[in-house]
Amino acid sequence: MKISIGAFDAATRTVAVTFEHDGVRHERAVNACLDAKGGYDAAATAARVDEVARGVEYKMAAGVIVATVTPVATTE
Repeated sequence: MKISIGAFDAATRTVAVTFEHDGVRHERAVNACLDAKGGYDAAATAARVDEVARGVEYKMAAGVIVATVTPVATTE
């Protein structure tokens, strides 16, 4: 699975994450981890994203998360 973690959003305390596996792309926000002083902890957040990825990969394999197709506009 390919995982791309976006920038930390301090307002929502999340990071935008893109998961890609077997032609399926899934994007979602994942709660970020903060350190004892309330700052963003990138290493702990990456570990959290890996945990979420295991569930996402399972759901992709089960067909719960599937590739979406953008409708093509037709002209009449």
